[in-house]
Amino acid sequence: MTFRNPVTVEALNERNRNTMGEHLGIVFTNVGEDWIRATMPVDSRTKQPYGLLHGGASVVLAETLGSIAGMLCLDTEREMCVGLDINANHIRSVREGFVTGTTRPLHIGRSTHVWEIRIEDENGKLVCVSRLTLAVVPLTGR
Repeated sequence: MTFRNPVTVEALNERNRNTMGEHLGIVFTNVGEDWIRATMPVDSRTKQPYGLLHGGASVVLAETLGSIAGMLCLDTEREMCVGLDINANHIRSVREGFVTGTTRPLHIGRSTHVWEIRIEDENGKLVCVSRLTLAVVPLTGR
């Protein structure tokens, strides 16, 4: 599987402007034939009160990556994808630095997509693994 709509990192970061992803400091860094990678800082925007990376911030990174990847597989003149279900297993805590998320497809169907997102710390250790299910729906007036 390759993306139907090839895109640059610059275009992804432009698309991320004025979104929750930008607010949390998510920056797209790499795009492959069927995968996308982005970083997110572990700072005051993404920590919980104990000073650890907030699980919800990890989920935002996961959904941002998977949703953008899903969009790249569609005929965006006719359809869009929306989140149907997301889960996340938080494996390891992070107190500072950056985390990096990478999304890859598990299933690309006509009406649903399933994406796996792995989030790692700066040492390449697994922090969170997430699975996002997207529904593919007709594009109606925006």
